[in-house]
Amino acid sequence: MSWLGAGIGAGIGMMFGGPIGAALGAWVGSSFSSGLKKLSEQGIPLNRDGAQTVFIVALFSMLAKMAKADGQVSKAEVQLIDDFINNNLRLNAEDRQQAIKIFQNAKSDEFSIYDYARQYRQLIRNQAMREMVYRLLFAVAFADGELHPAEEEILRKIPEELGLHASIFTAMFNEFGHGGPATSEGGLKAHYDVLECSPDVSDRELKLAYRRKAAEFHPDKIASKGLPDEFMRHAEDQMKSITVAYDTIVAARKREAAVNQA
Repeated sequence: MSWLGAGIGAGIGMMFGGPIGAALGAWVGSSFSSGLKKLSEQGIPLNRDGAQTVFIVALFSMLAKMAKADGQVSKAEVQLIDDFINNNLRLNAEDRQQAIKIFQNAKSDEFSIYDYARQYRQLIRNQAMREMVYRLLFAVAFADGELHPAEEEILRKIPEELGLHASIFTAMFNEFGHGGPATSEGGLKAHYDVLECSPDVSDRELKLAYRRKAAEFHPDKIASKGLPDEFMRHAEDQMKSITVAYDTIVAARKREAAVNQA
Protein backbone atom coordinates (compact mmCIF):
# COMPACT_ATOMS: atom_id res chain seq x y z
CA MET A 1 0.00 0.00 0.00
CA SER A 2 1.05 3.55 -0.66
CA TRP A 3 2.74 5.11 2.40
CA LEU A 4 1.06 8.45 1.91
CA GLY A 5 -2.25 6.92 0.97
CA ALA A 6 -2.22 4.70 4.04
CA GLY A 7 -1.57 7.67 6.31
CA ILE A 8 -4.33 9.74 4.82
CA GLY A 9 -6.60 6.70 4.91
CA ALA A 10 -5.97 6.55 8.64
CA GLY A 11 -7.28 10.11 8.85
CA ILE A 12 -4.15 11.64 10.33
CA GLY A 13 -4.18 14.65 8.07
CA MET A 14 -7.47 15.81 9.50
CA MET A 15 -6.09 15.79 13.02
CA PHE A 16 -3.39 18.43 12.96
CA GLY A 17 -2.36 21.70 11.40
CA GLY A 18 1.01 23.43 11.39
CA PRO A 19 3.52 23.07 8.55
CA ILE A 20 3.12 19.30 8.23
CA GLY A 21 -0.66 19.58 8.06
CA ALA A 22 -0.33 22.35 5.49
CA ALA A 23 2.06 20.22 3.42
CA LEU A 24 -0.47 17.40 3.45
CA GLY A 25 -3.15 19.90 2.47
CA ALA A 26 -1.07 21.14 -0.45
CA TRP A 27 -0.69 17.55 -1.58
CA VAL A 28 -4.35 16.52 -1.55
CA GLY A 29 -5.93 19.91 -2.24
CA SER A 30 -6.67 23.21 -0.56
CA SER A 31 -10.08 22.08 0.73
CA PHE A 32 -8.30 19.51 2.86
CA SER A 33 -6.49 22.22 4.81
CA SER A 34 -9.65 23.74 6.28
CA GLY A 35 -10.53 22.55 9.74
CA LEU A 36 -7.18 20.91 10.52
CA LYS A 37 -6.63 20.44 14.25
CA LYS A 38 -3.33 19.94 16.03
CA LEU A 39 -2.83 16.30 16.85
CA SER A 40 -0.17 16.99 19.46
CA GLU A 41 -2.51 19.17 21.51
CA GLN A 42 -5.13 16.41 21.63
CA GLY A 43 -2.68 13.73 22.69
CA ILE A 44 -3.76 11.34 19.92
CA PRO A 45 -0.96 8.86 19.14
CA LEU A 46 0.07 8.10 15.58
CA ASN A 47 -0.27 4.56 14.33
CA ARG A 48 2.43 3.00 12.12
CA ASP A 49 0.89 4.26 8.87
CA GLY A 50 0.49 7.72 10.33
CA ALA A 51 4.08 7.79 11.57
CA GLN A 52 5.35 6.78 8.13
CA THR A 53 3.33 9.52 6.46
CA VAL A 54 4.47 12.19 8.91
CA PHE A 55 8.05 11.01 8.44
CA ILE A 56 7.85 11.29 4.64
CA VAL A 57 6.12 14.70 4.65
CA ALA A 58 8.40 16.25 7.28
CA LEU A 59 11.57 14.71 5.83
CA PHE A 60 11.07 15.86 2.25
CA SER A 61 9.91 19.29 3.38
CA MET A 62 13.03 19.75 5.53
CA LEU A 63 15.28 18.34 2.79
CA ALA A 64 13.84 20.96 0.43
CA LYS A 65 14.61 23.76 2.90
CA MET A 66 18.17 22.48 3.39
CA ALA A 67 18.80 22.02 -0.34
CA LYS A 68 17.72 25.63 -0.95
CA ALA A 69 19.61 27.09 2.02
CA ASP A 70 22.59 28.22 -0.08
CA GLY A 71 20.34 29.91 -2.63
CA GLN A 72 19.95 27.11 -5.15
CA VAL A 73 19.24 23.39 -5.34
CA SER A 74 22.29 21.75 -6.92
CA LYS A 75 22.31 18.72 -9.24
CA ALA A 76 24.29 16.81 -6.61
CA GLU A 77 21.60 17.46 -4.01
CA VAL A 78 18.83 16.39 -6.39
CA GLN A 79 20.76 13.23 -7.25
CA LEU A 80 21.33 12.36 -3.59
CA ILE A 81 17.63 12.76 -2.81
CA ASP A 82 16.64 10.75 -5.87
CA ASP A 83 19.04 7.96 -4.89
CA PHE A 84 17.60 7.99 -1.39
CA ILE A 85 14.07 7.62 -2.77
CA ASN A 86 15.03 4.74 -5.07
CA ASN A 87 17.58 2.85 -2.98
CA ASN A 88 16.52 3.38 0.62
CA LEU A 89 12.84 4.19 0.80
CA ARG A 90 12.01 2.24 -2.36
CA LEU A 91 8.82 4.20 -2.82
CA ASN A 92 6.40 3.03 -5.45
CA ALA A 93 5.82 5.22 -8.49
CA GLU A 94 2.83 6.99 -6.94
CA ASP A 95 4.55 7.79 -3.64
CA ARG A 96 7.72 8.86 -5.47
CA GLN A 97 5.76 11.48 -7.39
CA GLN A 98 4.00 12.66 -4.24
CA ALA A 99 7.29 12.90 -2.31
CA ILE A 100 8.73 15.02 -5.13
CA LYS A 101 5.62 17.21 -5.06
CA ILE A 102 5.98 17.71 -1.31
CA PHE A 103 9.64 18.61 -1.86
CA GLN A 104 8.77 21.15 -4.57
CA ASN A 105 5.96 22.72 -2.53
CA ALA A 106 8.17 23.12 0.53
CA LYS A 107 10.84 25.04 -1.39
CA SER A 108 8.54 28.06 -1.54
CA ASP A 109 6.01 27.63 1.27
CA GLU A 110 5.67 30.08 4.17
CA PHE A 111 7.24 27.86 6.82
CA SER A 112 10.87 27.60 7.88
CA ILE A 113 12.84 24.41 8.33
CA TYR A 114 12.66 25.07 12.07
CA ASP A 115 8.84 25.13 11.95
CA TYR A 116 8.87 21.66 10.41
CA ALA A 117 11.46 20.43 12.92
CA ARG A 118 9.49 21.65 15.92
CA GLN A 119 6.29 19.96 14.83
CA TYR A 120 8.10 16.78 13.85
CA ARG A 121 9.57 16.66 17.36
CA GLN A 122 6.07 16.98 18.84
CA LEU A 123 4.64 14.20 16.70
CA ILE A 124 7.56 11.74 16.63
CA ARG A 125 8.81 10.94 20.11
CA ASN A 126 11.40 8.38 19.06
CA GLN A 127 14.84 10.01 19.17
CA ALA A 128 16.35 7.64 16.61
CA MET A 129 13.84 8.75 13.96
CA ARG A 130 14.67 12.39 14.71
CA GLU A 131 18.39 11.70 14.51
CA MET A 132 17.91 10.01 11.14
CA VAL A 133 16.25 13.13 9.76
CA TYR A 134 19.21 15.15 11.02
CA ARG A 135 21.64 12.68 9.41
CA LEU A 136 19.90 13.09 6.06
CA LEU A 137 20.02 16.88 6.35
CA PHE A 138 23.77 16.54 6.86
CA ALA A 139 24.04 14.30 3.81
CA VAL A 140 22.25 16.86 1.63
CA ALA A 141 24.40 19.70 2.98
CA PHE A 142 27.58 17.79 2.04
CA ALA A 143 26.22 16.46 -1.28
CA ASP A 144 28.20 19.01 -3.30
CA GLY A 145 31.40 18.40 -1.35
CA GLU A 146 31.34 21.52 0.79
CA LEU A 147 29.39 23.01 3.66
CA HIS A 148 27.90 26.42 2.86
CA PRO A 149 27.71 28.87 5.83
CA ALA A 150 23.90 28.97 5.55
CA GLU A 151 23.78 25.17 5.68
CA GLU A 152 26.14 25.08 8.64
CA GLU A 153 23.97 27.57 10.51
CA ILE A 154 20.94 25.32 10.07
CA LEU A 155 22.84 22.20 11.12
CA ARG A 156 24.07 23.94 14.27
CA LYS A 157 20.68 25.38 15.24
CA ILE A 158 18.19 22.68 14.28
CA PRO A 159 19.20 20.00 16.85
CA GLU A 160 17.49 22.04 19.56
CA GLU A 161 14.28 22.18 17.50
CA LEU A 162 14.45 18.43 16.87
CA GLY A 163 15.04 17.75 20.55
CA LEU A 164 18.57 16.45 20.02
CA HIS A 165 21.72 17.00 22.07
CA ALA A 166 23.82 19.90 20.76
CA SER A 167 26.88 17.63 20.53
CA ILE A 168 25.31 15.79 17.58
CA PHE A 169 26.60 18.49 15.23
CA THR A 170 30.23 17.70 16.10
CA ALA A 171 29.60 13.96 15.86
CA MET A 172 28.02 14.25 12.41
CA PHE A 173 30.57 16.77 11.17
CA ASN A 174 33.39 14.38 12.05
CA GLU A 175 31.60 11.67 10.08
CA PHE A 176 30.56 13.64 6.99
CA GLY A 177 33.44 16.12 7.04
CA HIS A 178 35.99 13.32 7.28
CA GLY A 179 37.49 14.65 10.48
CA GLY A 180 39.88 11.70 10.64
CA PRO A 181 40.50 9.12 13.36
CA ALA A 182 39.55 10.25 16.83
CA THR A 183 42.49 9.15 18.95
CA SER A 184 43.69 12.40 20.45
CA GLU A 185 42.07 14.03 23.47
CA GLY A 186 40.11 16.31 21.16
CA GLY A 187 39.19 13.36 18.97
CA LEU A 188 37.92 11.37 21.92
CA LYS A 189 35.59 14.24 22.72
CA ALA A 190 33.86 13.57 19.39
CA HIS A 191 33.22 9.98 20.50
CA TYR A 192 31.77 11.22 23.77
CA ASP A 193 29.53 13.48 21.68
CA VAL A 194 28.19 10.45 19.81
CA LEU A 195 27.18 8.90 23.15
CA GLU A 196 25.89 12.27 24.42
CA CYS A 197 28.00 12.24 27.56
CA SER A 198 31.08 14.04 28.85
CA PRO A 199 34.64 12.75 29.39
CA ASP A 200 34.25 12.96 33.17
CA VAL A 201 31.53 10.27 33.41
CA SER A 202 32.32 7.07 35.27
CA ASP A 203 32.78 3.75 33.49
CA ARG A 204 29.32 2.70 34.69
CA GLU A 205 27.73 5.91 33.39
CA LEU A 206 29.56 5.47 30.09
CA LYS A 207 28.15 1.97 29.66
CA LEU A 208 24.64 3.20 30.50
CA ALA A 209 24.98 5.96 27.88
CA TYR A 210 26.06 3.40 25.31
CA ARG A 211 23.18 1.05 26.12
CA ARG A 212 20.67 3.91 25.97
CA LYS A 213 21.84 5.02 22.54
CA ALA A 214 22.07 1.44 21.22
CA ALA A 215 18.52 0.72 22.40
CA GLU A 216 17.20 3.71 20.43
CA PHE A 217 18.62 2.28 17.21
CA HIS A 218 17.68 -1.36 17.68
CA PRO A 219 16.15 -2.55 14.36
CA ASP A 220 12.97 -3.85 16.01
CA LYS A 221 12.37 -0.56 17.77
CA ILE A 222 12.96 1.46 14.61
CA ALA A 223 10.59 -0.75 12.60
CA SER A 224 7.88 -0.48 15.25
CA LYS A 225 8.00 3.33 14.99
CA GLY A 226 7.10 3.43 11.32
CA LEU A 227 10.30 3.12 9.30
CA PRO A 228 10.51 0.50 6.53
CA ASP A 229 12.99 -2.38 6.47
CA GLU A 230 14.88 -0.72 3.62
CA PHE A 231 15.69 2.24 5.84
CA MET A 232 17.47 0.12 8.42
CA ARG A 233 20.82 0.85 6.76
CA HIS A 234 20.77 4.31 8.28
CA ALA A 235 20.07 2.85 11.71
CA GLU A 236 22.87 0.36 11.16
CA ASP A 237 25.27 3.18 10.25
CA GLN A 238 24.41 4.98 13.46
CA MET A 239 24.79 1.78 15.47
CA LYS A 240 28.30 1.38 14.03
CA SER A 241 29.17 4.92 15.11
CA ILE A 242 27.80 4.24 18.59
CA THR A 243 29.76 1.00 18.94
CA VAL A 244 32.98 2.51 17.59
CA ALA A 245 32.61 5.45 19.97
CA TYR A 246 32.15 3.22 22.99
CA ASP A 247 34.95 0.79 22.07
CA THR A 248 37.38 3.64 21.35
CA ILE A 249 36.67 5.36 24.67
CA VAL A 250 36.97 2.10 26.63
CA ALA A 251 40.29 1.31 24.93
CA ALA A 252 41.60 4.81 25.66
CA ARG A 253 40.61 4.51 29.32
CA LYS A 254 42.36 1.16 29.61
CA ARG A 255 45.56 2.61 28.10
CA GLU A 256 45.40 5.55 30.50
CA ALA A 257 44.88 3.23 33.48
CA ALA A 258 47.84 1.08 32.42
CA VAL A 259 50.10 4.15 32.15
CA ASN A 260 49.03 5.38 35.56
CA GLN A 261 49.76 2.01 37.12
CA ALA A 262 53.22 1.73 35.54
